[in-house]
Amino acid sequence: MKPYVICHMNSSIDGRLHGSRWRPAENRMPGLFERLHDQLGGGSWLIGRVTGSEYAKAKNYPADPTTSFPREHWMPNKGAAAYGIALDAHGKIAWGRSDIGGDPIVVILTEQVSDAHLAGLRGDGVSYIFAGKEQLDLALALDILYRELGIERLLLEGGGGSNGSFLRAGLIDEISVAICPAVDGGSAAECIFDSGDIDGARAPIRAMTLTSCEVLEGGAVWVRYKLENG
Repeated sequence: MKPYVICHMNSSIDGRLHGSRWRPAENRMPGLFERLHDQLGGGSWLIGRVTGSEYAKAKNYPADPTTSFPREHWMPNKGAAAYGIALDAHGKIAWGRSDIGGDPIVVILTEQVSDAHLAGLRGDGVSYIFAGKEQLDLALALDILYRELGIERLLLEGGGGSNGSFLRAGLIDEISVAICPAVDGGSAAECIFDSGDIDGARAPIRAMTLTSCEVLEGGAVWVRYKLENG
């Protein structure tokens, strides 16, 4: 089992994510993403490592060669109404906090993460789960979130890399995109779904069905599609 996954993003009309690059600048629609997040019903949300690093309040966790931990899930914040979940396969983010906007942080790790990093997470009160030995198994991660934390619905709001990984794994059930009347125009700018250098990467999508299309203030358009993965 897994949560129902909605990939929710704001983009320019050419599908780029970094609003600071968009022109005209007045069409970036500040606050639109958050407002639509709430209209979608809020709840638990997931981001990638790069986006997660933007929330970190510490530079690193100190080395601790004396303590070791079993590679078992550690979740001191069970029962929360919503969680802020981050992919961090090898333990790069030193959080220095236990929540984001009141939502307890849950980190998805591989078993390759160091004991010192686990000690840092525990010291911050950050929950963590293991989903793979050397590489993240996203389907397993979703299964754990469903079984252990009761998450039945998840807003995927990562960068293009993490969004692309979920898309290629056939794990996205719905796409929600607010398209702002602005253009990036850069060929190297991050897209809603990126595959990086993965050769021949293809998403296993059999069908996409438009479920709603709404014109918003300032000429932005909010579209939602249900996906059928094969």
